[in-house]
Amino acid sequence: MPQIAVENVTGPVAHHAEGPVWWPGWGGLRYVDMLAGDLLTLRPDGTLDRLHVGDHAAVVRPRAGGGFVVGLERSVAVADADDAPVRPLAALWDDATVRLNEGAAGPDGAFYAGGMALGERLGALYRVEADGTSRVVLDGVACSNGLGFSPDGSLAYYADSLTHRVDVLDVVPADVDPRGLVNRRPFVAVDPADGLPDGLTVDAEGGVWVALWGGSAVRRYSPEGTLDAEVRFPASQVSACTFGGDGLDELYVTTSRQGFGTADATEPEAGSLFRAEPGVRGLPALPFTG
Repeated sequence: MPQIAVENVTGPVAHHAEGPVWWPGWGGLRYVDMLAGDLLTLRPDGTLDRLHVGDHAAVVRPRAGGGFVVGLERSVAVADADDAPVRPLAALWDDATVRLNEGAAGPDGAFYAGGMALGERLGALYRVEADGTSRVVLDGVACSNGLGFSPDGSLAYYADSLTHRVDVLDVVPADVDPRGLVNRRPFVAVDPADGLPDGLTVDAEGGVWVALWGGSAVRRYSPEGTLDAEVRFPASQVSACTFGGDGLDELYVTTSRQGFGTADATEPEAGSLFRAEPGVRGLPALPFTG
């Protein structure tokens, strides 16, 4: 596989960067510094804006009518505009041993938010409707991570990291099954020695790009599940990826320094946002209709 060059865009500005998403309405890229509770927006001049939304910010996505939806520690909130305060939409649970970890909007505009177990109780993947009602899609989740959709919207790719797999599900209308995602089965297995499957994104050809936490890499798997590209990074905790740029031809990748010191000599670039040009285009972000 050819080596793909990477560029450090920001330096190590985040403690635990996650969940990048490109949306023209924001002017470009936004991601979270999860444990700081901040949303980070990359401006065209390379500067970053920070917006504090709470003690915890798991995931952010655009709303179809403007503003954004954000996963907090155990709930989902929305803002009507970038400069508007967040307001509660859906409380998902009240157990302090489970927190939100990742999510995405689906092709029909519903928002999916997944939990991570901090103790013995396992989490779940929830579907949140525009009116704030919610239901469990998948139960018994240890560490809910990447969720992305095929170009035609018929398939969902999902990683519960501690299964060491990326799974695929069928996307169905809510009047067929109110969960929206059904028939979960394995798509690819990741050798634990290569890292844990974390955030993911899908390109316009149907390839699935998977960040490998502990593996210093993002891998591309073909729609048939064949490994056919890999991008390496000077940071081991690669957390998530998305396509951006005006042509959606740039791969943006977040990394984390969680568990490291503030000036770790072994991985001085951990916590940086990286960019690569892998030679394929991505898909536009799906907005939440709520």
